Amino acid sequence: MKFDKPREIVLPTGVLGFAAVPDGSLLYAACMDGQLLEVNPDKDAKPAFVPFAQKHTSYASGCVLLPDGQTVISAGFDGALIWHDVASKSSFRHVQAHKFWSRQMALSPGGDLVASVTGQYLAGSEKYDPAPETEPSVKIYDARTGDLFQSFSHIPPVLSVAFSRDSQYLAAGNLMGEVRIWDVASGRQVATFTTPDFTCWGIIKSAHYVGGIYALAFAPDGHSLLCAGMGPMSDPMAGNGKMTWQRWAWRDIPPKMLGQIHDGEHGSGLMETLAWHPDGQSFLMAGRQAQGTWTTAIFSAADGKLLTSLDTKSRVTHAHFTPDGNTLYLAATHGQGKRDPKTKQWDNYGRIHVVTLSA
Repeated sequence: MKFDKPREIVLPTGVLGFAAVPDGSLLYAACMDGQLLEVNPDKDAKPAFVPFAQKHTSYASGCVLLPDGQTVISAGFDGALIWHDVASKSSFRHVQAHKFWSRQMALSPGGDLVASVTGQYLAGSEKYDPAPETEPSVKIYDARTGDLFQSFSHIPPVLSVAFSRDSQYLAAGNLMGEVRIWDVASGRQVATFTTPDFTCWGIIKSAHYVGGIYALAFAPDGHSLLCAGMGPMSDPMAGNGKMTWQRWAWRDIPPKMLGQIHDGEHGSGLMETLAWHPDGQSFLMAGRQAQGTWTTAIFSAADGKLLTSLDTKSRVTHAHFTPDGNTLYLAATHGQGKRDPKTKQWDNYGRIHVVTLSA
């Protein structure tokens, strides 16, 4: 397996959230200007994208497409979840899910539930450990009605969330490397584990905890859970911790780590997304790099070895395989982005990389 040279779709601002119809014929991008876009990946499409009417008042951090293909739900740093009609591009429901940012969202595989996580890092003591949450850090909503279904406690900030393939379990990971897993129907917490390999105490320029688990993905069989993020670093401003993943047998009592990224197969930087290849034999991890040779890589599920890698020269925030596994969409930001003070226009720093994979 190898990556072919990617084709780029250029968008006005950086892409933080991403969804797609199953065959990849239409894409949805949640962007840093608060906008939700419908994107046509056809290279000859004009226009290449169409904006939805309702914007978030801060970054749009995520989006999901319901199975009927008629509704997109977006989340933002304004703490809101917004329901949008695909045909009219208008919104029809607004739920204030959190008082702080919606950091990440996830749709249950059945499409009937949507989860969102939040939490602000505030010092809880002179040791700078996180203060307790001021609201439930993990919430699940009915995707059809917008009603609150479940809410769970965690230690903020909570950075990542994922449903199991059977929609029975929900996992959420935080800044301190702690993962909690709940039974969705009963609300009972069924497992927890903590790994120190995703967090550390920054001692240069600013003293605080940095890192965290930024992505989670249950294995297809549901018996293990992938975690991704950035390993320990001394300079929190440099973002040069180890690009890393770990795989955990979360059902074991106590949970145990099954494997992690191999030495020599990583660089430095923050990994923000995980995706299983449709064949279940490999998985992808991607993000941004401070030093190294790749931003996106595929690893063997059997032994964890790196199979192929790609440097997109961008910060990859989300990855999506088409069902046949032959095409990969990578949502990204290219650089920091600049805004013209006169026109108030951004300099088109959003990207969707369209990548084909060959044997």
